[in-house]
Amino acid sequence: MRLHVVKRDHCPLWKKACLYLLAVLSALVLGGILLLAMGVDPLAYYSRMFTMGMVGNKIAYKSMENYLKVFVPLAVTSVALSLAFKMRFWNIGGEGQFIVGAIAAATVAFQAGPVLPQGVTLVLMCLAAMVCAGVYGSIAAVLKVKFGTNETLMTLMLNYVALYFLTFLGETKADWNFYLDETSVRPIFANFGKTVSFPAFPIGKFGLNLCVILTFVLGVLVFVYLKYTKQGYEIAVVGDSAGTAHYAGMKVNTIVLRTVFLSACLIGLAAAFKVGTAGILSTAITDDVGWTGIIVAWLAQMNTAVIFLVSALIGMLRYGSTVAAATFSQVDSSFANMLQGAILFLVLAADFFIRFQIVPVKKGGKANGNG
Repeated sequence: MRLHVVKRDHCPLWKKACLYLLAVLSALVLGGILLLAMGVDPLAYYSRMFTMGMVGNKIAYKSMENYLKVFVPLAVTSVALSLAFKMRFWNIGGEGQFIVGAIAAATVAFQAGPVLPQGVTLVLMCLAAMVCAGVYGSIAAVLKVKFGTNETLMTLMLNYVALYFLTFLGETKADWNFYLDETSVRPIFANFGKTVSFPAFPIGKFGLNLCVILTFVLGVLVFVYLKYTKQGYEIAVVGDSAGTAHYAGMKVNTIVLRTVFLSACLIGLAAAFKVGTAGILSTAITDDVGWTGIIVAWLAQMNTAVIFLVSALIGMLRYGSTVAAATFSQVDSSFANMLQGAILFLVLAADFFIRFQIVPVKKGGKANGNG
């Protein structure tokens, strides 16, 4: 008797939900075993992590504000990457595009912040970040449509070009380098937060940052764009089959260039939100959202609404682990990365069993999949 892998005809929604839930729970169990090996109570750690330290905390609103600072750039970046992924253009350059957008936004903040009204400066920061990141992301798209280069490798390499340029700005003391703090002996980035920053609307003691509202508005706009516009339909067709799109008379190269530019633009906007909230550049300004956004988009299967849900959960995992690490000294905050990787691996395994099934086949027999 042999085992064959055959494609399922159909998998009920309830079975999909159960498999995904089982995958996440299995990852938590694996993490719990590792915590036990380090002498940490898994229930206590997970309780601290998932509540983000807000239970019994008199300044819990601060924890929520800090959590939203993690959620916003991750959600926007994930939505942006999903646009390219839907078209099967594997944009792995989110980190580099985010960095370029952050530098552009900071440049506007330093140069225009002291002379222009704050509202005008914030708009210019967003526009500059979007245009610069969009152009940077389009480099790989142009090379792909003109010369057939591999976009995965190109976008990956461009990440490091942007990172090393940011490192150069952060380590070079010179008269022209207005990004650095002039009063510091050693090179450190200057803070422009007192000059320009995104406003927050007070709700009691809690401050709802404008970026949070704009993020949800953006999510609705992208959903409508993909589902109800001609351009969104073209992205879906190119993603299903570029040959079919050509046969239907679509200008595939134009669609690729337009969509990748839009994807990178939105990543630049995420960077403007991050920089405009933090008020300072840093070599760790991305907080790895370019990489994490790939995981979020893939776990959500490029569904815009689900991306927001997964971003909220992954953001809770990342920020909650930082909070928990302050209580449990044995566990580093990078525990979140391990847990995140385990969740991704097991969810991908669940996705395999959703799409396929393993059936026994007797010698000379045929394998039949019935879902």
